[in-house]
Amino acid sequence: MRRPTVSVVVPTHHPDRLAGLRSAVESVRRQDLEPAEIIVVVDHHPALADRIRRELPTVTVLGNAYQRGVSGNRNTGARHAGSDLVVFLDDDVVAHPGWLAGLVAAFTDPTVVGAGGAIEPAWERHQPGWFPAEFRWAVGGSYAGQPVRPGPVRNVWSASMAVRRDAFLTAGGFRTGFGKVGNRARPEDTELCLRMAAVTGGQWWYVPQAVISHGVPATHSTFRYFLRRCFAEGRGKVMMAGLLDGAPSLGAEQDYLRRTLPAALRREIGATLRGRGHRHVARAGAILAGTAAAATGALTELAGRATQTPSPPPPIGAAR
Repeated sequence: MRRPTVSVVVPTHHPDRLAGLRSAVESVRRQDLEPAEIIVVVDHHPALADRIRRELPTVTVLGNAYQRGVSGNRNTGARHAGSDLVVFLDDDVVAHPGWLAGLVAAFTDPTVVGAGGAIEPAWERHQPGWFPAEFRWAVGGSYAGQPVRPGPVRNVWSASMAVRRDAFLTAGGFRTGFGKVGNRARPEDTELCLRMAAVTGGQWWYVPQAVISHGVPATHSTFRYFLRRCFAEGRGKVMMAGLLDGAPSLGAEQDYLRRTLPAALRREIGATLRGRGHRHVARAGAILAGTAAAATGALTELAGRATQTPSPPPPIGAAR
């Protein structure tokens, strides 16, 4: 059987991210499986695009052809690619050996429309003692409670995501106007996964052995950032549900709240009662605080929607 061709798309938007971009590109070049093309897409910053062309002459550099934001960046790269598979990689991550081959192997199953791998947080300082492993998603990492073996999942994350290009285009790509723009974050990757599965009838596959490291700056290891990120996640998931089929699209979040977090809370309280130290008290408090912040974000979004006239969703993948 013919091995599918692969293109890797790396979005970027600011000169401050150049060092990370170089590391990401170099980690792709070191993979055993060589991609047909590495495509860097720059978000409406011509001077930065010119600089990347000079400094990374072997990669293809494009400007975002859609409205500002990472969704448009990724759509631009995917539409340019002529390969069977498109793999998205963020500009602040480093792919481990075997990452690309691991993702591509998932597509031997013809029902798989997309795949994703594990994300290890690479803390600039260290993981705070109060930080619960179940909340590593708040810093862009895989969290305790996710599968430890390859298998089907509802969604993967766009920091390390492979898709069948034809299925991606059929579904319309990432929803432009929804996702990461500057410091604002919405779950554009989860929304894409749900929509692609609904449109194509295919499934998503998680490959925990396909690993990347995601940089976590010191500014993201504070309790204040943790609460802001949880609040934004709660608000973003409600926004996503409004674009899709409402509450049924949040089944994974409901399971996380019913099972994963209560189990984590019991673990930390139990360790506290056994006299294992104040760190477990702090983690239990962080679990409660993070859950409360996410709930507050969800209620804030619901309240805002109740006072607004509904508007049609933004165009999906439509070029400017």
